[in-house]
Amino acid sequence: MLELSGVTTGYGRTVVVHGVDLTVPRGALTAVLGHNGAGKTTLLRAVLGLLPARAGAVRLDGADVTSLATHQRVRRGIAYVPQGQQSFGRLSARENLRVVADAYGRDGRRRTDEALDLFPALRDLLGRQAGLLSGGQRQQLAIARALVTGPRLLVLDEPAEGIQPNVVTEIYDAISALTAAGDLSVLLVEQHIGYAVEHAAGFVVLASGRVVHRGSGGADAAAGARKALAL
Repeated sequence: MLELSGVTTGYGRTVVVHGVDLTVPRGALTAVLGHNGAGKTTLLRAVLGLLPARAGAVRLDGADVTSLATHQRVRRGIAYVPQGQQSFGRLSARENLRVVADAYGRDGRRRTDEALDLFPALRDLLGRQAGLLSGGQRQQLAIARALVTGPRLLVLDEPAEGIQPNVVTEIYDAISALTAAGDLSVLLVEQHIGYAVEHAAGFVVLASGRVVHRGSGGADAAAGARKALAL
């Protein structure tokens, strides 16, 4: 689904990510782990086309998208949920979803219902101003809004940051349900190792912009990830 081959990128004269190889299979979650400053978000920006790749290639469904602009990659099925539980704070939760859904007509309405089935607690909050929701509720809303676009690849940047554990569990259960259906691939950046690795088909650990460890996901994989992060 998504393949990075030797991707190098950075800001100005500074190279932050060095020759990263990474694969996100169809219908699976791949996690990118690492401490602050490891280059995780910078790598995502290269995937999204927000930063140009100085070397290497980004392929989506086998097609080279390295030179495509961000909006062109979005049209090919990429959706992005950045850090920070972002929403249109003065709009209601319903209006946040409609901002996207109206552009897709009947499909948008159907996908909205499907997203709300994943996060049923949002149904009782649709009339509430998004800025008044809790951090976990705003994160669920942000993910739901991204799903309304009908993506093939969902890119998540630290979705568990600052959220209470029970809501994090709900978010990861929803992600697992989506990937299990086989239609959606997920690229996840996360610092919560246990959640990320348990739900991932595979993961990499970044340090100073380089992959220092790779592993298969699952309930027993967290120890290896923590050991790599301690290096």
